[in-house]
Amino acid sequence: MSTSTSPPSPSPKITSQNARLHHPGTRDEVRISYLSSPPPSPSKKKGTILLLHGFPQTSHQFQHVIGPLSAAGYHVLAPDYRGAGSSSKPRTGYTKSMLASDIHTLLTSHLGITEKVHVVGHDIGGMIAYVYASRYPEATASVAWGECPLPGTEQYERHKKGEGCWHFTFHNVLDLPELLVHGKEKVYLEHFYERLAHVPGAISEEDVDVYAAQYAKAGAMRAGFDLYRAFEEDKAENLEWVGREGKCPVPALALSGGESFLAEGAGEMLREVHERVEVSEVEGSGHWIAEENPEGFFREVLKWVEKHGG
Repeated sequence: MSTSTSPPSPSPKITSQNARLHHPGTRDEVRISYLSSPPPSPSKKKGTILLLHGFPQTSHQFQHVIGPLSAAGYHVLAPDYRGAGSSSKPRTGYTKSMLASDIHTLLTSHLGITEKVHVVGHDIGGMIAYVYASRYPEATASVAWGECPLPGTEQYERHKKGEGCWHFTFHNVLDLPELLVHGKEKVYLEHFYERLAHVPGAISEEDVDVYAAQYAKAGAMRAGFDLYRAFEEDKAENLEWVGREGKCPVPALALSGGESFLAEGAGEMLREVHERVEVSEVEGSGHWIAEENPEGFFREVLKWVEKHGG
């Protein structure tokens, strides 16, 4: 199958929607906000692509690639996971297995999707993508993820106290990060956008304003920090899962920015938890791949999903 090397015109409609999800056996309800963009010709739909964002971002990070991927024939879904964006911000439930369960419930129970989907995750979204594919392999056609040291891997142990991931320790402190960052959300977020980028200005001032407003909402920074406070529990869960169930059988792509410090060793990390792994780096990009080189991101994702049933 031939693959376009440049994004089609992003003409498909993108809508913002909400779902109220209930997990079986509990009284818990979580509201998940998500972007949805069906292909121009639903009768010629190739499949579904699920885009999972990172921290400190929301589904807004995929603004440049949702339209092109949809125009290429895919139904594209980009949720704000629990605690982010316009989704609700409960006090608990920030293990990546819980977030993956939210997304699986959104797709299967709320949207009624029965086909296998292509999962693409970045940063925290990469951690969720791995968990989604490993726990729900029957619902996953392929998975592409990266730009994160997955808890339970050697890469995680190597990076978690390193200079590049200094915030892992800070975010894990109880209450203090919320106190220090309150009212200074924009300054704090800009530090990450600037430090981890290879292309200056790829995340524009307007984008920063969007993220700052979303993370200034009540509970948003606390929920963001709780993602990190759950890392050691994520580690235990991932190690237990691989030890009991083995490596994930879903074909996996290690997707990194070519200029990101996290690109080194990405393939080896995925091979710790996946049976079949390929490696790709998006040239000219640091950590924020979908913003720094959206055409490169589009090209690598499209090539990958078309190879695996798209």
